Amino acid sequence: MGIANQTWVSSFILLGLSSDWRTQVSLFVLFLAMYLVTVFGNILIIILIRLDSHLHTPMYFFLTNLSFVDVSYATTIVPQLLVHFLKEEKLIPYLSCAIQLFLSLGLGGIEFVLLATMAYDRYVAVCNPLRYSAIMQGGLCVRLVAASWIGGSLNSLMQTAITFQLPMCTNRVIDHISCELLAVVRLACVDTSSNEVAIMASSIILLMTPFSLVLLSYIKIISTILKIQSTDGRKKAFQTCASHLTVVILCYGMAIFTYIQPHSTPNILQEKIISLFYALLTPMLNPVIYSVRNKEVKGAWQKLVGQFCELKSKLTSS
Repeated sequence: MGIANQTWVSSFILLGLSSDWRTQVSLFVLFLAMYLVTVFGNILIIILIRLDSHLHTPMYFFLTNLSFVDVSYATTIVPQLLVHFLKEEKLIPYLSCAIQLFLSLGLGGIEFVLLATMAYDRYVAVCNPLRYSAIMQGGLCVRLVAASWIGGSLNSLMQTAITFQLPMCTNRVIDHISCELLAVVRLACVDTSSNEVAIMASSIILLMTPFSLVLLSYIKIISTILKIQSTDGRKKAFQTCASHLTVVILCYGMAIFTYIQPHSTPNILQEKIISLFYALLTPMLNPVIYSVRNKEVKGAWQKLVGQFCELKSKLTSS
């Protein structure tokens, strides 16, 4: 195609999940409820960690950042999706699409690196407990979190820049729920092999490398746990990692399946479901996983509820 025929679009059309009105209304109610639970649950986790001094540890410092990333990621995708459920024409301006891609891609990358830092934290806690406080001191935790934010943001900036330099010609229809990287790249009317190489490279750097570090950490952790003589000791050691391991399996599994093979024939419905998984299900489940499977968090919840009931009782009696 000649350069003269390569034009730039000012807005895109997102096809979303369905064109049936009743289905869209039903999905609007369902996803709104899930989004509110996601926001409420993660904000509660952040507040709880801030209020309870027993949770002022590296593990919960990382969890605070993870909850913030989850809320931010969901907010990047879901509100626009909800609005489009109630509109006949699902337009998104060019600039808004670029911002959405930058934020969602950046926050996703930050989460993968954060999960790797949390795996390192669990490794030190289980394999080197006597030196845990000395190793995981505040300065290191801040640097690890800063590295995750910087790495995720720089990768997202690069991917967004090279993606939106592509001429889209007259292609305006994105068959997706949001401005997702692979969906936008497919609109280009020029060869995108260099973009696919960049996607693969970033997948290795921000997805497979943290995943490899997580695997290495858990190999060491499991090896150490198996050497513990008492059953109670092994159970207690495993419980310190169970919540994080559950979240790791949920997050990394879908991402590797989606981004590590950009050359494969796309399954559009599958990509939409995976995007919903990251935008709604994972952020909603993370607070539940860390609350239900963590004794310290459950104890903090009970303490907070007890203080609230005590305050309510005093106010009522007065």
